[in-house]
Amino acid sequence: SLLKSVSIALKAVPSKTTMPILECILMDATTNQIKFTTNDMELGIETIVDGTILEKGIVAIDAKIFSDIIRKLPDNDVTIETDGNLTTTITCEKAKFSISGQSGEEFSYLPYVERDNHIVVSQFTLKEVIRQTIFSIAANENNKLMTGELFEMKENILKVVSLDGHRIAIRKIELKDNYPSRKVVVPGKTLNEISKILSGEVEDQVKIFFTDNHIVFDDTVVVSRLIEGEYFRIDQMLSSDYETKVKINKREFLDCIDRATLFVKEGDKKPIIITIDDTGMQLNINSQMGSMNEEIDIDKEGKDIMIGFNPKFLIDALKVIDDEEISIYLVNPKAPCFIKNEEESYIYLILPVNFNTAR
Repeated sequence: SLLKSVSIALKAVPSKTTMPILECILMDATTNQIKFTTNDMELGIETIVDGTILEKGIVAIDAKIFSDIIRKLPDNDVTIETDGNLTTTITCEKAKFSISGQSGEEFSYLPYVERDNHIVVSQFTLKEVIRQTIFSIAANENNKLMTGELFEMKENILKVVSLDGHRIAIRKIELKDNYPSRKVVVPGKTLNEISKILSGEVEDQVKIFFTDNHIVFDDTVVVSRLIEGEYFRIDQMLSSDYETKVKINKREFLDCIDRATLFVKEGDKKPIIITIDDTGMQLNINSQMGSMNEEIDIDKEGKDIMIGFNPKFLIDALKVIDDEEISIYLVNPKAPCFIKNEEESYIYLILPVNFNTAR
């Protein structure tokens, strides 16, 4: 129980900071609960640990050392006590460690967030939605908004959007109740950590509270700052026009692209070239190491087309779609392609890559 709480709390300990106190885990036993708090000023986590308080108090302990000690202790009851100098003694069976603590008073507490506006969603669903969109956020900070995901509530629909300039991922889920309209941009880092903390059980619910600046996930309390700014107007990018529609077996398509990437070195910009005509779909990749051609059966509506893609972007999207058969909508070799289902509960937009038609 102690190890689990410490491992969760560790996720909000900064690796580099100008405030050494933030490298600590705050152990607060001043009330009737034992609470562990960590805070890197963007993300804060508070977990409650089962245990007995023999004497109330509060202390901040170096998080890394503390977690290393707890991880290596025998699997038995642990006693933690501090003296007047904040020296903290950790005892378990015959093992005894002493480390110096710091005053809990200096620790940056988590911001108090009004718990008025919230939605309720199953932990399983939230975890899935993060998995199905998080790969499309931008890794670098050139545009802060791209490092987060848009959470948009409208009546009983939660829409989650991520984009990085080359592609867009959208997931829509139905909530049990209707909620007031709201849009917030949640940092990708927060969502990654939340996804690791969630149990992922269908029956377990998580409450998500919003204010103008913060989001709180309630269960283990995770408070995160939101990213400020107006998110991109993606509706303008989502056209429903298409010239070519293809239905294809997802597994076959994914395996084929996967085989094609055998010839692509890390960081290589080689596109996979897809030709769609009445005979089916041909996939072709050429690199210095060799070439590959493969054909797949498809259901095709509309025009023939030849188009190039970064294979990684296709693989990322296909990996997280659970449908056996998928529909791909194409307009022309320079326009984005869409992979989406009829209900549009998921939409993946991928920009094509220019390629030289000379084979």
